[in-house]
Amino acid sequence: MRKDTIVIREIEQKDNPKIAKAIRSVLIEMGVPKVGTAYADTALDCMTETYNQPRKVYYVVENGDHIIGGAGISPLDNYEGNVCELQKMYFMPEARGKGLGSAMMEKCLAFAKEAGFEQCYLETMPYMDDARKLYKKVGFEFIDQPMGDTGHYSCTVWMIKNL
Repeated sequence: MRKDTIVIREIEQKDNPKIAKAIRSVLIEMGVPKVGTAYADTALDCMTETYNQPRKVYYVVENGDHIIGGAGISPLDNYEGNVCELQKMYFMPEARGKGLGSAMMEKCLAFAKEAGFEQCYLETMPYMDDARKLYKKVGFEFIDQPMGDTGHYSCTVWMIKNL
């Protein structure tokens, strides 16, 4: 895989089945429960429609014809306040260790700021060490309890960042 063939762009209709497959594949690889996590989200099969709304965006990482990762920003569900959530940030094994996570974070957080959010929240799993390191590197801090109600009750690590 050559770095010059990799593109981060907004999701398109044709990407829906590819990103759903990629996300579910990563979740299975990581041993994430299928309930109480993104695995069970109905939005996984209609990502373009889900994120084609005000103050929402989803980016995919494309390598040729393949979708090898993605991440999105959306207002935090069931929460009063100007907080967004970093959502469904997953990368296939071939996309890892190439700086794509940092590039994706930069793009997502820039969108969140531009959309006028004051904070960005995320949920993850305690054993996703590389993800947690990346989140800390860009300024996310651990918090003691979840915010809002995302339906991801199996995710037990919560983080927030001031924008």
